[in-house]
Amino acid sequence: MTHTTSNSKIHEGRNLKRFREMLSIKQDALAFELGEDWNQQKISLLEQKEKIDSELLEQVAAILKIPAEAIRNFNEDQAITVISSTFNNNAAVVNNNPVFHPIEKIIQLHEEKVALYERMLKEKDDMMVRLERLTGER
Repeated sequence: MTHTTSNSKIHEGRNLKRFREMLSIKQDALAFELGEDWNQQKISLLEQKEKIDSELLEQVAAILKIPAEAIRNFNEDQAITVISSTFNNNAAVVNNNPVFHPIEKIIQLHEEKVALYERMLKEKDDMMVRLERLTGER
């Protein structure tokens, strides 16, 4: 029985496309960064390749500002397994849309404004004391 590595399922072109889309970079923009020989169609063909030339992959990774290893080793099945096992372990779900009560927000802003005025008054009093000292010395 031969041992197969998990890398056999990794499709570098598809991974490149995923990272490019996550970063909201269009194929045209990536082609522009790669140089005059590149266009949107060539990027599309590149994203269809299962294996990308190492030097080119390094260049694209540098443009995307991600490690080339991320493109080489990203495995969707493994990522899904990690995510699903995390949620199955009763992990806390992060709420990306927190709800603020408007009255509480107004009260917070009012308290911040009062604190600012108090600091300004203290600075004014300190400045007056300094000015009195300066004029008294002369």
